[in-house]
Amino acid sequence: MNLIQTLVLSIVEGITEFLPISSTGHLILASKLLNIAQTGFVKSFEIIIQFGATMAVVVLYFKKLLDNKKLYPKILAAFLPSAIIGFILYKFIKQYLIGDPRIVLVSLFIGGILLIILEKILAKIKIKNDLTFEELNLKPCLLIGLSQAISMIPGVSRAAATIIGGMSVGLSRSSAVEFSFLLAVPTMAAATGLDLIKSYKYFSASDVKLLIIGFIVSFIAAKITVKWLIKFMKKHSLAAFGIYRIVLAIAFWNFIK
Repeated sequence: MNLIQTLVLSIVEGITEFLPISSTGHLILASKLLNIAQTGFVKSFEIIIQFGATMAVVVLYFKKLLDNKKLYPKILAAFLPSAIIGFILYKFIKQYLIGDPRIVLVSLFIGGILLIILEKILAKIKIKNDLTFEELNLKPCLLIGLSQAISMIPGVSRAAATIIGGMSVGLSRSSAVEFSFLLAVPTMAAATGLDLIKSYKYFSASDVKLLIIGFIVSFIAAKITVKWLIKFMKKHSLAAFGIYRIVLAIAFWNFIK
């Protein structure tokens, strides 16, 4: 990758990481548009800059994370399903799933339809969505974690899975979004750490420079996006993101064939 390609991918990652539209899917599609081959380094780059975006949450929620130690068991419980499944399936996911635009488009399309349907179902069954994540016990946290595990399929969206999972167990819309933010911290830290352990010895000095640039740029873009999303979700549903996913999948289908 060159510098321009690095900057584009990093901005795309920062903007899409916490939106329910799949950052991994967008990175794969952006790489296709930019004619970036899905090499081992590029796949590692796409994983590692996600942690850069996640660090924006650490900065924005630092005081809450520092003051509220009761959050840690809840975040850990929600993190465990992805940690176990991700560790077991790491090689399969990186070799066969990450980098395939067809998987991304199918996941975007189906996920978009499900977002719209699930929003309507949640509205009809009238779950009392007024809980904060501080009020959750460990069982619903595990259920949210199981929802997150599905997002290992590129295009599914970790944010969408955890927000819907959170709302399904009674979290208010804004609390589900914030819990999704916080859950990203250990999830992406683990994904990045695992990839670095397995791949760092293959990185050249120029690769490391690109990783540092990508980390910083994705952090800045994500910080701006997180602040916007919190305001947006207080007044809007996920349906708009569902429509966007469907339109994007249709628009790209002929391009990647």
